[in-house]
Amino acid sequence: MQREFRIRTRQKRELVDITSQVAEIVRASGVSEGICHVYVAHATAAVVINENDDPNVCLDFLECLDKLVPHGIWRHDRVDNNAAAHIKAAMLGPSESIPIHSGRLLLGTWQAIMLAELDGPRERRVIVTVQ
Repeated sequence: MQREFRIRTRQKRELVDITSQVAEIVRASGVSEGICHVYVAHATAAVVINENDDPNVCLDFLECLDKLVPHGIWRHDRVDNNAAAHIKAAMLGPSESIPIHSGRLLLGTWQAIMLAELDGPRERRVIVTVQ
């Protein structure tokens, strides 16, 4: 089964918790044991799994990316000034796969599925496949 939903981001860079939307799709699928694949269909966004209980983890994550991939020094910036977002998205990847057990996402206690917005604000399309 495949479903999709859209997320409207509000900031240039942010992590948006999409766990509840994905969990609802898994629940509605009726799949008891399987795999859930979450994919963002954009070149300047990514999907990551990390802690979302302490908001400082998300801020630290984004600040780390900024230090690793600084803005404004890449050739593609001459085109549309978002080369760092493309590089960060490629490093993080567009998808994550999560096991399903007893009809639920098999995430750890502090894990959340997050859309990493790296060039917002924008509307992002998230595709969820459940098998």
